[in-house]
Amino acid sequence: MAVFKDTDHLYETLGGFWKFLYDNDAFSGALKKADLTIKFEISDPAAVIWVSPDGIEFGEKSAKADVTMRLSADTCHAYWKKDISLPVALAKRKIVSKGNIAKVMKLLPVVKPAYEFYPQYMAKHGL
Repeated sequence: MAVFKDTDHLYETLGGFWKFLYDNDAFSGALKKADLTIKFEISDPAAVIWVSPDGIEFGEKSAKADVTMRLSADTCHAYWKKDISLPVALAKRKIVSKGNIAKVMKLLPVVKPAYEFYPQYMAKHGL
């Protein structure tokens, strides 16, 4: 059974978590310093989340991403629960990336504290 019941639910919960991260000055500052735009193309349910120096946005748009990551919603959930690491997900092709993945890897230390918040954030949303 899928973690997210539909696209709206995914945007509300997972998208809301990204917005929560962006509100953290350390994360948004690192993202701005890296000048990095990441497009997450999510399946099951279908969704698109943009993470950029300008903020978090949902849906398709005509912008260009520095990195595009294609993955399932359940893989997103597993990543934030620390059930799978980014290098392992990439190696197993659970995440398929296009673009400068080295820039994304530099953000991992800034994202690390978010692993602690994810279970609490999702519990508030019944997950």
